[in-house]
Amino acid sequence: MKFYRIFLLIVFATGLALAKETNVARVQPVRRAEAARPAPDLADFKYGPYERNVLDLWKAKSGKRTPLVVAIHGGGFHAGDKLGISVQLLKGLLTNGISMMAINYRLSPGVHFPAHYMDCARAIQFARLHAKEWNIDPKRIGATGGSAGAGTSLWIGFHDDMADRKNPAPVLRQSTRLRCMAVLGAQSTYDLRLIKEWVGEAAARHPAFEGFYGITTDEWDTPKAHNLYEEASAINYLTADDPPVFLYYSEPYGPLPANAKPGAGIHHPNFGTKLREKMDALRIECIMKHKDDYDRDGGNMNEDMVKFFVKYLKGK
Repeated sequence: MKFYRIFLLIVFATGLALAKETNVARVQPVRRAEAARPAPDLADFKYGPYERNVLDLWKAKSGKRTPLVVAIHGGGFHAGDKLGISVQLLKGLLTNGISMMAINYRLSPGVHFPAHYMDCARAIQFARLHAKEWNIDPKRIGATGGSAGAGTSLWIGFHDDMADRKNPAPVLRQSTRLRCMAVLGAQSTYDLRLIKEWVGEAAARHPAFEGFYGITTDEWDTPKAHNLYEEASAINYLTADDPPVFLYYSEPYGPLPANAKPGAGIHHPNFGTKLREKMDALRIECIMKHKDDYDRDGGNMNEDMVKFFVKYLKGK
């Protein structure tokens, strides 16, 4: 737990320093984010039995059932909130007749893998269960998110359908499959061995992994941990029948510096490059954009994500 405790202390100290410097209460950024976005049709609506199993839903105005994009927040699986969605993306989707649902899910260290994933999968199932009353097309659901939300979106999207057709709970009988995913800073693997190989030692030492997996650093190189790594990594589930992906990265290309701190490189574009290589081999569309592309060529990442969702959720 050493790295995890150090990380929390750094976050706490940084928060205090910022509050002291700006004399702004910590709740104000959240309030600004909430004020900037349109009011949802459903707010803090329960989709499961746990406190953080809540969602916000924005319904696109339409006389027929609309596609849905599910927004899964980031935060290293131990922080974050559904208020952090992109308002530009939300408004772009609604303008194009696509509804949006933002969700919270349980966090570490209170829960460990796969609880985070399964909460998000349940939210997708819940939307399908209520598709008629929400005016949602259950066959046209996509997902978006950044960092942990991106990794979760990819994991659910590539995973075989987790519907339990014989479950007595109607929600768990629904499909978890997605039509497409558009994600930011995605980790295509959470296998610490591959992260070290693809990005570097510092990224593999990200302090959030202890809470996510529920293991100590002494267990990181054990068969128990290796099994968890493989089960938690989206790229391991990718097959030829899986949906297309839009990837965006802003961290620089190239190797990490020799003095990189634990956690550096956790949003490295190499995660996307490795995923795109595998998707290209399977002939599944994988669009990968980098901040450098937009700096050089112009354009807007949120607008490109909207176009991607329109293509795959509204196109034939």
